[in-house]
Amino acid sequence: VQLQASGGGLVQPGGSLRLSCAAFGGSFRLDSLAWYRQTPGSQRELVGTITLPGGTTNYADFVKGRVTISKGSARDTVYLQMNSLKPEDTAVYYCFANLWDYVEDRYDAVWGQGTLVTVSS
Repeated sequence: VQLQASGGGLVQPGGSLRLSCAAFGGSFRLDSLAWYRQTPGSQRELVGTITLPGGTTNYADFVKGRVTISKGSARDTVYLQMNSLKPEDTAVYYCFANLWDYVEDRYDAVWGQGTLVTVSS
């Protein structure tokens, strides 16, 4: 099972961006998905999570009110909608999934490859 994160780019302060994370490969059931971010020299920090299929979300305090994690219309896709972006939101954003792998018959945890978000004028 693999995760593909996409949607990063350059955005001006105050702008918006939507990141996507798609899970594919094999046969699996997504139980939860999290978004993390990391800047050079810093540890990866949790942005927010969503449980699946219920859709319960939780967010870090530093993004509350500015981001929304949601299920996509496409199966096994999750979005991170970010609004009112600040320069300090500049980071590589990663998605991380907890899932049940029907092929391996076990739980697994998978990271996506990351997508760069740059907030700058």
